Amino acid sequence: MAFPDPAISAPDNTSTVSWHAETAEDAARRLSTDLQRGLDAIEADARLTRHGPNQLSRSNATPGWKRFVGQLSQPLVIVLLGAGSITAGLGEWIDSSVIFGVVLVNAAIGYWQEAQAEGALAALARTVSTPVTVLRSGQHQQLDARQLVPGDIVRLAAGDRTPADLRLFHQRELHTDDSMLTGESLPVSKHNEVIAQETMLAERHNMAYAGTTVVAGQGSGIVIATGDATETGRIAGLIAAADELATPLTRKMTAFSNWLLWAIGGLALLTFGIGLARGESAFEMFMAAVALAVGAIPEGLPAAVTVTLAIGVARMARRRAIIRHLPAVETLGSTTIICSDKTGTLTENAMTVRALWAAGQSFEVSGHGYVPEGTISQQENPAEITGALREILVAGALCNDAHLNRSGAHWKITGDPTEAALLVVARKGGLAEQTLRTLLPRHDELPFDASRQYMATAHRTDRGQHLYLKGAVEKLLPLCRGQLQQEGQIGPFKPSDVEQAAHALARQGMRVLLLASRQCPDNAPLDDGIVADLTLLGLVGMIDPPRKAAIGAIRHCHSAGIRVKMITGDHAVTAQAIARQIGLNGERVMTGRELARLDEPALAAAAHEADVFARVEPEQKLRLVRALQGRGEVVAMTGDGVNDAPALKQADIGIAMGQGGTEVAKAAADMVLTDDNFASIEAAVEEGRGVWDNLVKFITWTLPTNFGEGLVIVAAIIFGATLPITPLQILWINMTTAVLLGLTLAFEPIERGIMQRPPRRLNTPVLDHALIRRITLVSLLLLAGSFGLFLRELDQGHTLAEARTVAVNVFVMVEIFYLFNCRSLTVGFWKQGLFSNPWIWGGVAGMLVLQLLLTYWPPLNTLFQTAPIGWTEWAEITLFAWFCALLIGLEKHWATFHVKRDGL
Repeated sequence: MAFPDPAISAPDNTSTVSWHAETAEDAARRLSTDLQRGLDAIEADARLTRHGPNQLSRSNATPGWKRFVGQLSQPLVIVLLGAGSITAGLGEWIDSSVIFGVVLVNAAIGYWQEAQAEGALAALARTVSTPVTVLRSGQHQQLDARQLVPGDIVRLAAGDRTPADLRLFHQRELHTDDSMLTGESLPVSKHNEVIAQETMLAERHNMAYAGTTVVAGQGSGIVIATGDATETGRIAGLIAAADELATPLTRKMTAFSNWLLWAIGGLALLTFGIGLARGESAFEMFMAAVALAVGAIPEGLPAAVTVTLAIGVARMARRRAIIRHLPAVETLGSTTIICSDKTGTLTENAMTVRALWAAGQSFEVSGHGYVPEGTISQQENPAEITGALREILVAGALCNDAHLNRSGAHWKITGDPTEAALLVVARKGGLAEQTLRTLLPRHDELPFDASRQYMATAHRTDRGQHLYLKGAVEKLLPLCRGQLQQEGQIGPFKPSDVEQAAHALARQGMRVLLLASRQCPDNAPLDDGIVADLTLLGLVGMIDPPRKAAIGAIRHCHSAGIRVKMITGDHAVTAQAIARQIGLNGERVMTGRELARLDEPALAAAAHEADVFARVEPEQKLRLVRALQGRGEVVAMTGDGVNDAPALKQADIGIAMGQGGTEVAKAAADMVLTDDNFASIEAAVEEGRGVWDNLVKFITWTLPTNFGEGLVIVAAIIFGATLPITPLQILWINMTTAVLLGLTLAFEPIERGIMQRPPRRLNTPVLDHALIRRITLVSLLLLAGSFGLFLRELDQGHTLAEARTVAVNVFVMVEIFYLFNCRSLTVGFWKQGLFSNPWIWGGVAGMLVLQLLLTYWPPLNTLFQTAPIGWTEWAEITLFAWFCALLIGLEKHWATFHVKRDGL
């Protein structure tokens, strides 16, 4: 075949060409190549220089120093840095050292977590780096896939990974696994015929795409795109272009920090102004304002957030969910919609025969996946494996190229999943394929291809040559002249009965195969001409069954106010059938073709209304996620293939499959499921809600101390009194209690009924009005107790150091009693179980030891200006702390009663 001179450069602008709609010869002409000789070396080198290597480019990574500086840009951290700098400038080295230490530790943890997130595009690049057989200058040679250029002729064989996008021009029984790109659950049969220009990606069967795997057959194709120009490269671009979203936690903590800083700043300015109005010196008032800022800022908050999230990560890991980004822990608790892939997540990713139809009778098959354990029954009674039922199992096992092997406790398949399912159901009927293949050896075959739509094998028997066939109902049924009866004889049948049975199985989302046989002379050649006058054996219905655990998990998600949507590349009928089985609303199924015709407002409405989306392409998954986010939803997206990666990155939380997922999907995700099970998502959501609960508990517990300390300083300035606590004592209270008391709340077990609550909306503040009221009450109690007992000590003639020691211990003892109240923000702490969180008891014991050292150990007396106090003072402090706990408990009961009464 003559073509233009290969030395002529191929056009660069081929990205808009519909290659599937052109003949292979026209594609070769457009690319200036020869189907029999390929490119010559000189032209290939020139094209490699022009197009670049066949690999995906990396986006410019953020420098490490910028990532570290980014950790210091949070409002609360900025103010802490300012406070640390001011205290250092004033010579308060201990204060400034502690503040800077807290900031640096949090920045280091955040930097390390962010560094682990790099690599999505690197993983994509690795998927196309592979050896490849190329035809150049008339000779086949092995090259690194990175050396491929448009116009190269590539040969594919079973087991190969497709190295670039190819327009196929020759194939023999070629089947590829396109699931990583299209979501199609079954291997795809390829051909080399021209197809319509408007054909969607998943149905372009004359193309082979970079990164897909050849599972059977062989073929040859022309390279039409390499590197970033491939479909895989286009997805890489979508990943890079996906928005970097702030998580609900970071958004809320930023808003909370801003509110907190305004409150602290206003209080500091008020203090400074009041002091000046009273005639105090500007320097002393500035020092007092700094002390107030140091006291009012919760230095332990960043550490508490990090530790609480880290504990959530550990808990989720035990429940088979690995978190790659710390804030994703809490994001799960805010999730309002889970968009799930079907294959392998909601289903078992293992084709399973569920139904048999033979001799006009229906049979059910039990069991899961490729484990050959289960029964064949009829109306719940074990079926007798004879006649037509036995023969259909024999045909499925012999007209078959797959293999089923046991490796330890696991069963593995080699070959097509559909054929493996036939081997499994044969074993369930007591028929092992090895025995059958020995008794009835195959001597010829007609392999399956897209034009033939069936497979035939010839086996030698005592009575001559026996054919077994399996294939599409519409292809083989017209060739059948009789039906094998249950007793073993051949009788008449009605084609309409067979069609009705096949349609009934198809409506359940099953893939339906017809099996037939024929006896013929030994010398008859096996070709398409001999496939006639067949005997109908029956029908087989198979499906990738839903996971049992997924059904319960979806039910729990619905009770928690979380909608679950299925977004799959599989067929609409299959998606609808699975949706109905797992409890999703499958009445309306939208296809990718329908979505492509919608503008953004219409897409947003469709994304909200429908729960099942089928034959969806990568960009459409991305559009669906963005449409849902545009409606204010917090979206979790699951996936395992390259085609899922852009949507995984765009989602508020991307969830990849650890067992069956591609490295690309894992690198783009925030969370990886080690068991590929949707039920693990529901468990992770529960943990995420628990993490948020514990964060709010910590904030509710810590803020009264900070505000109380600020109020004490303001009150002292207003009344012209001596400060009841010094800035260094404030820092002691804040840091020791935050570590020993506050952080123990991070270990609180999940409260009962947490999955019966609706999801938190994005506009919900960290603290509601009830908690703000409680924080205000505790702050005022701390002000009254510390200031009141401080003045009482002075009136009784005690020294200033002793009075301040009493004030410091008032803060600590009230915090200890208040800590137990914060174990639950709505019910009594004892309902959580007195010893369900042993960390609290250990923290309280440690805190009491430290307070005794602060009070009675001379070195700490000198450093913190404290002094020993008597048992009377301890009794007064403890009694006041107990009174505060009682009052707070009554307030909690009152607030909970009103919430229940109002139905909130």
